[in-house]
Amino acid sequence: MAKDPVAQQMEVIRRGAVAIVPEAELEARLRAAIAESRPLRVKYGADPSAPDIHLGHTVPLGKLRQFQDLGHLVVFIIGDFTALVGDPSGRSKTRRRLSPQEVKENALTYQDQVFKILDRERTEVVYNSHWLSPMRFPEIVDLASRATVARMLERDDFAKRYREGKPISVLEFLYPLMQGYDSVMVRADVELGGTDQTFNLLLAREIQREYGQPPQAIVTLPLLEGTDGVQKMSKSLGNYIGVSEPPRDIFGKVMSVSDELMWRYYELLSRLSAPEIAAGREECRRGTNPIVWKKKLAYELAARFSDPGQAAAARDYFEEVHQKKEVPERMPEVEVGEEALSGGTIPIIDLLRLAGLVPSNAEARRKIAEGAVSYDGEKVNEHGALVRVKDNGVLKLGKRKFRRTRLSGGRKNN
Repeated sequence: MAKDPVAQQMEVIRRGAVAIVPEAELEARLRAAIAESRPLRVKYGADPSAPDIHLGHTVPLGKLRQFQDLGHLVVFIIGDFTALVGDPSGRSKTRRRLSPQEVKENALTYQDQVFKILDRERTEVVYNSHWLSPMRFPEIVDLASRATVARMLERDDFAKRYREGKPISVLEFLYPLMQGYDSVMVRADVELGGTDQTFNLLLAREIQREYGQPPQAIVTLPLLEGTDGVQKMSKSLGNYIGVSEPPRDIFGKVMSVSDELMWRYYELLSRLSAPEIAAGREECRRGTNPIVWKKKLAYELAARFSDPGQAAAARDYFEEVHQKKEVPERMPEVEVGEEALSGGTIPIIDLLRLAGLVPSNAEARRKIAEGAVSYDGEKVNEHGALVRVKDNGVLKLGKRKFRRTRLSGGRKNN
């Protein structure tokens, strides 16, 4: 007997989800969509608060792709207007507001990055500034009347800040209302988000009812821990792996996570089946070195966001530099001219900047203090240190970044 198509789709949607609210409504929507031969409109919003999409974002993006593979349409909202406000979810204080120029620059990178995962043919990309920016004040007052302060204070983060006497701006109260209004404007059937978005997603159901629409079903997904294994992956916390990073960096960062966190990454990011992942865990429990499975995961993710050839090269590089403790034969070169030298030496901070390894003097000082900088095998511990530059010398930052120094102007110090 053929399996019910709705049951088949629900089985896919449930995998990896924390909650589906309410399941019965989603099943009813799926049944109606199949009967009418139309796709569900599955909404997901991302505020371009930073230029890079990281692996944490790929958890909901992967679920969106599953919806697409089931025949549904993803409505991807770039929150260029809401980013000006800043989502207060999970925040213990008011966010710094971004400038319009920062938001615009970040938004430009988003589409290229999301289509590393989503199907362009089944994706509708919209900017919420298209409907939020033109709103007149009477319309904003009307939207604000759709929720109470008591309802807003049901949010854990708002309630905690209120109890502690920390400021909550009226602007932050507007954010979940605007997110809910997005659902009205795109006529969302389903919305996806992390568990930290639960309040906003539920409020959007109420806003849709207020505007005479059937409320969306919601699917919440787990938050991916960053490479530190403690806090959720975030660019601002520096514990992220960006999908547009070089394959070597993706591979190396995955290899840096703990053995236990590796299995969490497998569950949320890998395309291996649950039985295959369980078999891997059992192998390691029986004595297989976890690095074997960690390299498989690092290769899978590096290949997904570049290609198999580059992922294989990243793996070879990792094995050469980290497992065999060798300096790679090939690395980027930095030319050091006479004008940069004084008596054949250069301040280590200037050399790091010249090599493009750090964006600022402050970052250079931080890396030196961490003991992450060496030149020709000698660790540099003082940020005021002078380095005698050699032709064919090796500058190293951290575990994975190398530069070979070349002297220009005919001088060779070996």
